[in-house]
Amino acid sequence: MKIAFVRKAYTPYGGAEKYLSLLMDRLAEQGHEIHIFANRWEAGGGGKREKRGGVVLHRVPMIAAPSFLEALSFAYFSRRLLESGAFDLIHSFERTLYQDIYRAGDGCHREWLRLRRKIDPWPKRISQPFNPLHRALLFLERRVFQAPRLKRVVANSRRGKEEIRRHYGVPEDKIRVIYNGVDLEIFHPRNRALFREAERRAIGLPETDSVILFLGSGFRRKGLEGLIEGFGLAAGDIPGATLVVAGKDRFEPYGRAARKHGVEKRVLFLGPTLKARELYAAADLFALPAIYEPFSNACLEAMATGIPTLTSCQNGVSELIDDGRNGFLVSEATDAPAIAEKIRLFFHASDRRILGEEARRTGENYSIASAVDRLLELYAEIRGPANA
Repeated sequence: MKIAFVRKAYTPYGGAEKYLSLLMDRLAEQGHEIHIFANRWEAGGGGKREKRGGVVLHRVPMIAAPSFLEALSFAYFSRRLLESGAFDLIHSFERTLYQDIYRAGDGCHREWLRLRRKIDPWPKRISQPFNPLHRALLFLERRVFQAPRLKRVVANSRRGKEEIRRHYGVPEDKIRVIYNGVDLEIFHPRNRALFREAERRAIGLPETDSVILFLGSGFRRKGLEGLIEGFGLAAGDIPGATLVVAGKDRFEPYGRAARKHGVEKRVLFLGPTLKARELYAAADLFALPAIYEPFSNACLEAMATGIPTLTSCQNGVSELIDDGRNGFLVSEATDAPAIAEKIRLFFHASDRRILGEEARRTGENYSIASAVDRLLELYAEIRGPANA
């Protein structure tokens, strides 16, 4: 088959990119012709087309700013290029206009807007319908699900599938749930012996401290404010515990929140990091009580490392968590008392080791290789056995 993939920025970093790279390797081994349509790729993207390791990369023009034009122009120009390519199968990882399979890895934008209206101040709630970026993304989202060529939608959780059905009326049999996968060798419990002591020393924490780790960019959506408040409520019951925050966003509002809740000296902000594996190994509990998260790769990586995870039911990965057995769940990201109670439960557990072992056991069911196998089965289903 001649297969095209669409990804706005193709780099070796990030969960979707690792997933795509492994998928392309498997397809190339089977003799398929692989093409990628992207605006940029690592150490390149200047030319219109180049070939690397048997994969043909096509540069898609894009208006870089403002952001709503970036989304619209990438969708428009990728369609023009794809229509002239005579591809047997087109798989898009973006909200575009011409694909056989759309992977809704970023979730349902209409659902995110619905949820954020609950927490936005009234000026933002009033202006939201007029925001050009939101209007552009909703336009593209609607067009994706109405596209005549579209054969399947891949959702990364049952929750995501329900959102797409509820907001856009996509038939149930057109949506396939394929959970994200994790590299079980890179994220492994042995990392604790390899990295824990050195990483704690590097960030200035003694081995005797208990560490709650928050890792992710976009702190508001991922529930950091509620986590800090919940940590503040529980802090008196867990002396020697530190909340470590890593990721890309503005720290100032959350530093003020830590002061407000009396834990300024017990919240450590690290900034963006390329050392996720080492930070998981240094942690005792991973916490990401998201307001909206289609499926957090970070949570699955932590679980694969043997670190129990505390998250909200608005995170697709919550479908893999059995509350109190391999992690902890709260109904709402803004429910600070509930977050505090789950933190206390973890630190007062008689044997945290069992929680970590159960987390790893769960992670082992969701390897990145198994996720790719599920997707290859979907390709065969769409194309038929003779063309797979």
